[in-house]
Amino acid sequence: MSKQKHEQTASANGSILDVDGLDVTFSTDGGDVHAVKDVSLSVSPGEVLAIVGESGSGKTVTARSILGLLPETAQRSGAIVISGQNVLSVSADKLRAMRGRDVAMVFQEPSTALNPVFTVGWQIAEGLRAHDKKASKADLKARVVKAMRQVGIPDAESRFDYYPHQFSGGQKQRIVIAMALALGAKLIVADEPTTALDVTVQAEILDLLRELRDETGTAIVLITHNMGVVADLADRVAVMLRGDLVEVSSVEQLFNDPQEQYTRELLAAVPRIGSTVAGSRKAAAAEAEPWVDSAGDSSAGETSAGTASAKGRDARESIVTARDLDIVYPGGIGKSDFHAVKKVSFDIKAGEVYGLVGESGSGKTTIGRAIAGLTRASGGSLSVLGHEMVGFKEREFSKIRRRIGFVFQDPAASFNPHLTIGECIAEPFAIHRREVTQSDRSKRVLELLDSVQLPQAYAARYPHELSGGQRQRASLARGLALDPELLIADEPTSALDVSVQAKVLELFVELQNRFDFAALFISHDLAVVDMLSDRIGVLFHGELLEEGTGEEVLGAPREDYTKRLIASLPVPDPKEQAERRELARTFRTTP
Repeated sequence: MSKQKHEQTASANGSILDVDGLDVTFSTDGGDVHAVKDVSLSVSPGEVLAIVGESGSGKTVTARSILGLLPETAQRSGAIVISGQNVLSVSADKLRAMRGRDVAMVFQEPSTALNPVFTVGWQIAEGLRAHDKKASKADLKARVVKAMRQVGIPDAESRFDYYPHQFSGGQKQRIVIAMALALGAKLIVADEPTTALDVTVQAEILDLLRELRDETGTAIVLITHNMGVVADLADRVAVMLRGDLVEVSSVEQLFNDPQEQYTRELLAAVPRIGSTVAGSRKAAAAEAEPWVDSAGDSSAGETSAGTASAKGRDARESIVTARDLDIVYPGGIGKSDFHAVKKVSFDIKAGEVYGLVGESGSGKTTIGRAIAGLTRASGGSLSVLGHEMVGFKEREFSKIRRRIGFVFQDPAASFNPHLTIGECIAEPFAIHRREVTQSDRSKRVLELLDSVQLPQAYAARYPHELSGGQRQRASLARGLALDPELLIADEPTSALDVSVQAKVLELFVELQNRFDFAALFISHDLAVVDMLSDRIGVLFHGELLEEGTGEEVLGAPREDYTKRLIASLPVPDPKEQAERRELARTFRTTP
């Protein structure tokens, strides 16, 4: 089809975006990679189209193609028509003029999208200056402040001169959206805009995008792996697999009657509170160690696996004991101290998975770092593997640290890019077990790769040569290298798509059952925590509001804050999600 014909078709359809036969191939040293194969899509004004699929499906390549943001190694064909202009054939000057004015992008991670050395006001105005070189400073500031107010930044005029680090994660995401709106673009491409946000902030961002659609008629192309977000916001859904478009349907049809097997598998992988996987983990633990009472009465068939597990847990020793734990960050000259953790008490028993949930800034990661000796406890008591952490000496704790494993949120950032995967996994031996020979280290690395279901040949690869899910498996292997008694997992699956996340979580369950290590699992995803944890603690502004089993905390929460967290968690069901959205708004507006 000719360029003119494409543009006439888009105009006749009334669509703001028309993708017709898009084909993208990347030239690499290892040969051509066919990333997108003959994809055709359209988006109408005021419509939200979600593009979903696992890593490598081609959804982000499709999104970046819409703004002409692919590298020079990309070979493209087909057409992408926006407001009557074909992105694939217009000049570079014309394409620059279209960006911001006709189409804008919201990137996944606002911390990297924003320049830390410029104020947010200057950065939002940058796009305005590029399109209107004659605009005065006063006019630019007025337009920027209007955009900041539009996305709900409080006290926008005075915060015009703030730097990115002076905003929370949710506020930074709002600023990135304000940048996209500043020039009045009628089409926004949002690439994983809520991935790194906790559930309550995520709900606020989704409400913001919904309001923009309803009030301004802005069309949105939403790239996400969170099917709950899709159910919450999308009108239509496009499902991609290995570069192919396998299914396009309304959001209601996709969730109620998916046509393709891959779509059904994708939906089945979504964790939900009360998921049967959690029961299978606990049932497996109960079967492996069938605890009974002192009288040896094992005939009480009515005793649940959860009750048996609780009895066994209580009989085990505590790996971590916190009593009135306080953690305070010094404020520095002229600034007040920040009380991050306040009088928190909890236990983690041997072989138990203890989940910590709460919003960003609630103290989850601070507690995890204190247990690992990476952050100093200020008061109260924190006993880790029998060692008191309040006032500890590094020399004394170094022998304890080898008994603790750590799995970080982003393995791409925690791995040394100059080391192979095998060398990264072997790092703990170089620090804590220098007596182990190189031959034994290599053997152990291969055993660990087998444990996390990665081919042994991956030991010779570098981190960038693995997918996100594969890197997280390697991160698990490194965390388990020294056979730890305690594993601290800090948001280990938040950046993974649902199918890869499901595989990593199943692997975590298998490894925990096999090696019986205790674990502190930190996450803002309540469903994931419920899937894995024996007990759950809910943090709010550094205080532990409530704790108990998943059935107690998430099934029958006592605190309004816990109820608000649960209501804010998007679920993969459009009808149920609409009801939960209204419930979440009720909690947010209740004084």
